[in-house]
Amino acid sequence: GCAARRWAGLCRAPARPDTELLPAALGLKNGDAKIIKNAGGIIADPFGSVMRSLLIAVHTLGVEYILVIGHTDCGVQGLDSQAVMQKMRDNGISEESIEMMKYCRPDFDKWLCGFHKVENSVENSVNLIRKHPLIPDKVQVSGYVIDATTGQLNPVI
Repeated sequence: GCAARRWAGLCRAPARPDTELLPAALGLKNGDAKIIKNAGGIIADPFGSVMRSLLIAVHTLGVEYILVIGHTDCGVQGLDSQAVMQKMRDNGISEESIEMMKYCRPDFDKWLCGFHKVENSVENSVNLIRKHPLIPDKVQVSGYVIDATTGQLNPVI
């Protein structure tokens, strides 16, 4: 309904929990919400594209509720930046290009990392959104973890 259209969800990139289980758990139909997906459902940068999308949703589309939704068995959990950089090398990315990225983004290693516990990752993203200077106090932000097998939605924060 109309109330459902006033929320946005941040989820991990397309996978079964997001495309099948999440809409069922929340009772959503196509178009009921603005869904923003990325690797791990992580906000890595308060000035990055995910935060920009949320700000646009809040200020131009009337979003009043933001849900950050992680899921169990996430491929980003435990992701090691050194292993990712090695995969880049294996895929033909030059050491010079990797070093240039490290120079341009001093936190490149952290930026590529995953997380150790999905609940902590969700909580960190929720807190970043809540404390962002361009998110109005009236916007409600909560975090959940959906079980990738059962579809059960569990509150985190």
